Amino acid sequence: MNETAAAASAGFVHTVNLAAEVGRSAFYERAAAQHLAPLWRVLGGLVTDTPVTRCLPALWRYEDVRPFVIEACSQISTAEAERRVLVLENPGLPGASRITQSLFAGLQIILPGEVAPAHRHAASALRFIIEGRDAYTAVSGERTTMQPGDFVITPSMAWHDHGNVGDGPMVWLDGLDMHIVNLLGASFREGYPGPVQPLHRPEGAAMAEAGSNLLPVDQDYGSLNSPIFNYPYERTREALDRLSRFRAINAWHGHKMRYVNPVNGGWAMPTLATWMQLLPQGFETRPYRSTDGTVFTVVEGHGSSQVGDRHFEWGPHDIFVVPSWVTARHSGHSDAVLFSYSDRAVQDKLDLFREEQL
Repeated sequence: MNETAAAASAGFVHTVNLAAEVGRSAFYERAAAQHLAPLWRVLGGLVTDTPVTRCLPALWRYEDVRPFVIEACSQISTAEAERRVLVLENPGLPGASRITQSLFAGLQIILPGEVAPAHRHAASALRFIIEGRDAYTAVSGERTTMQPGDFVITPSMAWHDHGNVGDGPMVWLDGLDMHIVNLLGASFREGYPGPVQPLHRPEGAAMAEAGSNLLPVDQDYGSLNSPIFNYPYERTREALDRLSRFRAINAWHGHKMRYVNPVNGGWAMPTLATWMQLLPQGFETRPYRSTDGTVFTVVEGHGSSQVGDRHFEWGPHDIFVVPSWVTARHSGHSDAVLFSYSDRAVQDKLDLFREEQL
């Protein structure tokens, strides 16, 4: 690498006279004593021509990671761990607890009879159920029973606990916006005095209030979160199937639907955008890229994805990530259903989101 290229890669703007930089060193040292630094030496790395991320395309095969999730149960209890989760660490961001630059992902497991104790925090969380039956999560005084394929919301600063009253383990994908919260210096967390919160609403109350294209006339929803906190997979799958029967397929996404807040029609969560999509057997999407790094979870079927220079073959419960501004194509080898989430909800609000349909 020549001197000019090295300087550019270090962040120098291209107009800087590199030969004159030696004579400026004394000035830089005196400025540093006042906690000042020259922007022209770093501007190229701060304001890049296109998105730059250390996040890499990656695939976690469920058959490979599940034994570790199961083994974690013999290593630590929910009481000791508070949340028994194995973090999905992006290989380009080791040790950072990130699956993309802005998002967290982890696999949580709870065994029959266990309770993950109640707490609350500023970070919003989603649960996407991978396997198991008859475990529950309780959010703000209402419990919901979770089934595979369900999308469950835990809003910011909402009390929540989890329990398993079934006869087998329950595993779900946790997705959180904690890195966005921490970037803004807005993190809070509080433990509940007891292991579980009191319930003061019957199961299904949220769905009854907001799940039928109707809202109570005297209800004031002040939150940007959807009042529905469990979107059952049975309903979602039926909606995809009905859509596919009459609507032309989207060349870049297949049959793809976004989860919405029924109060305002916006994203179901204010920081995390969520979707479900159907790729019919033999269908291949056209190349697509966008500024929101996206986490995909396979619900049904088999297929493959070309993500940048990586090729992934995937099946049920596998998880893969498409980094920001990396071109991706997806193919269904059978009818395949994919759940996905990203930080697009934030990017939309800040007018930052961009996409290219190639």
